[in-house]
Amino acid sequence: MTIRKKNLTFARKIKLSLNIIYMNKDIVTEVIDSMGLGDFSQATIRDLQSLSKTLEEKTGEPVIHLEMGVPGLQPSEIALKAEQEALANGCATQYPPNGGIPRIKKAASEFVKAFIGVDIDPMCCIPTTGSMQGTFATFLAIKHAVGNTKDTVLLIQPGFPVQTTQCDVIGLKHVGLDIHGYRGKELITKLEDMLKGGNINSIVYSNPNNPSWVCFTEEELEGIGKLATKYDVIILEDLAYFAMDFRRDLSHPYQAPYQATVARYTDNYILWVSGSKAFSYAGQRIGVTCISNTLYNKVYAPLKENFGVGEFGNFFCNRLMYTLSSGTTHSVQHAMAALMEAACDGSYNFLDDVKEYGRRAKFMKDVLLANGFYLVYDNDMGAPLADGFYFTVQYPGMTDLELTRELMYYGIAVFPLDTMGSTQQGVRICTSFFSKEQEPLFKSRIEKFKQEH
Repeated sequence: MTIRKKNLTFARKIKLSLNIIYMNKDIVTEVIDSMGLGDFSQATIRDLQSLSKTLEEKTGEPVIHLEMGVPGLQPSEIALKAEQEALANGCATQYPPNGGIPRIKKAASEFVKAFIGVDIDPMCCIPTTGSMQGTFATFLAIKHAVGNTKDTVLLIQPGFPVQTTQCDVIGLKHVGLDIHGYRGKELITKLEDMLKGGNINSIVYSNPNNPSWVCFTEEELEGIGKLATKYDVIILEDLAYFAMDFRRDLSHPYQAPYQATVARYTDNYILWVSGSKAFSYAGQRIGVTCISNTLYNKVYAPLKENFGVGEFGNFFCNRLMYTLSSGTTHSVQHAMAALMEAACDGSYNFLDDVKEYGRRAKFMKDVLLANGFYLVYDNDMGAPLADGFYFTVQYPGMTDLELTRELMYYGIAVFPLDTMGSTQQGVRICTSFFSKEQEPLFKSRIEKFKQEH
């Protein structure tokens, strides 16, 4: 079936579904019970995805998928062409270097300079199998570097729940700080109170934040950077949603405004730049871990004693990346490098396509707020939130678990904030799978929800 025919079929299903506002309640309850989901307190994103698909099969009605943070846009031909050419030229017959091929290391260094405005040597830019592998390798490196003197990771939350799982798998302790009540000077004061204990080895956050979409200000990042230097902790900045704060145009290379970063205020940092969201290349699993020049060359006695390699970056490349996967898939490094090269020379505006996420977010926010919902994380230091990949909402009188379950009866799948380190009640809305054809169906289902609640 062609893409056009698929779209027409989907559109017809949506049109028919406007007459059926919510799922058959008996079927929904039966499926939830059969899957053992109960009150949803133990449900994972994958559980909710599986539930949604089962309901679609049993009812014949489409579920509006807002639960999965998976990119929903087509990647650029630049990446596809570069990877195809690399394969045609025989790269599949060769192991890639542990620290990455020279092309992507140079491209990543230039990309950081062009869009973040900081200098990181190509040697210090290491491609990984998605930023997920980058975070896992980083946590491992920190654990071995600091020994038992600092055994705890501080996660600024809400955040990506897999990172806490990675810490658990590695055996790193972790604590969280929900930013809902801490912004500006209050955030810096609270962080310093937590750092004074001497057990924190690193601070992790995403910027823009998953799932709240708040963005740290330069003043906050400066404060975090100063604390990193003062207490000798490493700042781990997850840039999975690179430059997707659409309130400012961050798409022009080598000119302000730049992506906000802690890298301007400390040498104790690692940046994770992902190919998944901003470049819509999630399936090929590519990211780049960018270690500050100072940290890359810093010698840690436990690394030298236990592994014969004292430098942090050397250990990352030639011990961790070597043992984890012997480097990152050869062909995809060429794809990511080509995207970064084109972005730097101005021939490819990588933000043009992903602005669609912002349009979708605005539509859904308008519908939800007009029907009694409210934003949980509702402002950025007094400024309205950007419209982007995620946002968070709640409905009066419900817990986040109750709302997650109740919306499923109306064919809308969301994810509760409970599992993301939030102390607030609410659900995460992801815009990635929401299509323009679904807008009337979403509006009618939310209006019906309001009528019945």
